[in-house]
Amino acid sequence: MTGTVSRIHLAPGQGDPPEAVESVEAVAGRGLRGDRYFREGGTFDEREGSDLTLVEREALAAVERDHGIDLPAGAHRRNVTCEGIALDALVGERFRVGSAVCVGTGPCEPCAYLERHVDERGLWAALAGRGGLRCRIVEGGRIAVGDPVRRTSTDDPGTED
Repeated sequence: MTGTVSRIHLAPGQGDPPEAVESVEAVAGRGLRGDRYFREGGTFDEREGSDLTLVEREALAAVERDHGIDLPAGAHRRNVTCEGIALDALVGERFRVGSAVCVGTGPCEPCAYLERHVDERGLWAALAGRGGLRCRIVEGGRIAVGDPVRRTSTDDPGTED
């Protein structure tokens, strides 16, 4: 099971618009250098296991197709948009994003904050069940657009299952 990083977004402060970057340093137990959660300034700072958030490009395309909601890049407020991988299958699993090793901690369901922030009625319902994945970064590394997203073996974290 291998996917690809298609976009990376960071929001430097709470409520700041997401900024696209080509690559970023993922720091174990902290998050992405330059992001609001790395600085402990995010809306959901108290929620453990949210060092990194991912969303499927295919899920965003389905929201547009099924609900007519075309979110601008990064408006979903997830750090990494990936394609070609089912994120739900990574809950409780160890996987790599670029050279960083992560563990999926649970779904990153949409919230009322997101719907208000984007000012798009119906977004919450449209993203329900496909809002992405929250992760804990267990080994830091670099993440870049085009990098693979792949499940790893717990015996050898550098290899695929």
